[in-house]
Amino acid sequence: MRTKPRLRIAVLAAAMVPARLCVADNPIIQTRFTADPAPMVDRGTVYLYTSHDEDDARGFLMRDWLCYTSTDMVNWTDHGAVASLHNFRWADKAISGWGGFENGAWAPQCIARNGKYYLYCPVQGRGIGVLVADQPYGPFTDPLGKPLIGPQYDSIDPTVFIDDDGQAYLYWGNPNLWYVKLNKDMISYSGDPRKDSSFAKATGRQDPFHYQEGPWAYKRQGRYYMAYASTCCPEGIGYAMSASPTGPWSFQGYIVRPNDLSSGNHPGIIDYKGKSYVFGFNYTLNRALTSEHRERRSVCVAELTYNADGTIPELPWWRPEGVAQIGYLTPYRRAEAETICSSEGIRSLPSSQGGMSVYPTRDGAYIKVKGVNFGKGARSFQASVASEGAGGTIELHQDSLTGPLLGTCAVTNTGSAQKWETVSCGIKDASGVHDLYLVFTSTETSRFHVDWWIFHR
Repeated sequence: MRTKPRLRIAVLAAAMVPARLCVADNPIIQTRFTADPAPMVDRGTVYLYTSHDEDDARGFLMRDWLCYTSTDMVNWTDHGAVASLHNFRWADKAISGWGGFENGAWAPQCIARNGKYYLYCPVQGRGIGVLVADQPYGPFTDPLGKPLIGPQYDSIDPTVFIDDDGQAYLYWGNPNLWYVKLNKDMISYSGDPRKDSSFAKATGRQDPFHYQEGPWAYKRQGRYYMAYASTCCPEGIGYAMSASPTGPWSFQGYIVRPNDLSSGNHPGIIDYKGKSYVFGFNYTLNRALTSEHRERRSVCVAELTYNADGTIPELPWWRPEGVAQIGYLTPYRRAEAETICSSEGIRSLPSSQGGMSVYPTRDGAYIKVKGVNFGKGARSFQASVASEGAGGTIELHQDSLTGPLLGTCAVTNTGSAQKWETVSCGIKDASGVHDLYLVFTSTETSRFHVDWWIFHR
């Protein structure tokens, strides 16, 4: 019987270079289309919740919500879908032409309180629901069995924050900004939803706020901020400030001006490890595939600064180079293969071992992991792989796609794309801080999967 070709894993490196400033690549997620970023800082980790544009989307086609994590703002780990329209049984009813579980999973936000995680999700045309979990990855459940906010209140794009006195507020809306005071259980509220008069659409005069949608509420150094998608279309990111969480709000200007490269926008703003960041999205990945405008968006991030009076200096449109890395990645702890700074031709899917795995969709696909600190040197490399095809190679390069070879691991056919085997090989000349490239070569019939990898001293 003819045997299938063996899968090789090659590990390569360039000469050691001094530690240097490492930057991410925008957009920060390339394995899927992502939009409406909602970052949350919890116990030293950034959790980035996003909506998800389907590959075949032309208009909005969105069915689930994704989660990514990072501890260095550069390398992001894919945790897959943490919730979907199927979490809301009441969403099966089609309203205004939006069909049941097939569409309408718009911009979410997650917040932690009292050991629970609350994910606020707009279900387009049907209201805003809330899901609850014991962990930031879920599993999330619907405690109400109905919308928290009904569809009659411009019910999209929720944002929530908890003030210093413990009072939580939920804001949302297009074309108006609405809000309620949440009760301590975070799944009910007091009073009726109120329309914020500061952001009311002007009649007979220029609207000073240019508010459209996508609000993001937060507090910093005693000042309240409301960032939002502004102007239309295209949309930029504007912001207003107040001395109170319920206004009145004073328009301050743009964080990012509208740009013809993006018809929409949605801010997410955090402080993390002594720096501030604003997230949004562009259409870079879609434009790389087609000149046709399709609602297939990609999340980006930029560093944010503040003036002494709390105002925000305007930023340029999303730069390709992204933000500076905070610290370095340690390769001597198991790294999930779906931990990625940037990639081309790589997709992810759930692994039978738990979490996610990655696989190449074409010959020459690659993953870049930024700022890997090998220290004095690595001696061996291991990876968990699965293959049912004819085989291929994974070449690990440092600092470029064609660095010198460190070692080669051979992997035979495991018998299934979800039957995992651990392979290992010797490594030489890996030391110092480098960017690490995993370059995949394969044919149409030789697709394989990688779950995790690790180096050993």
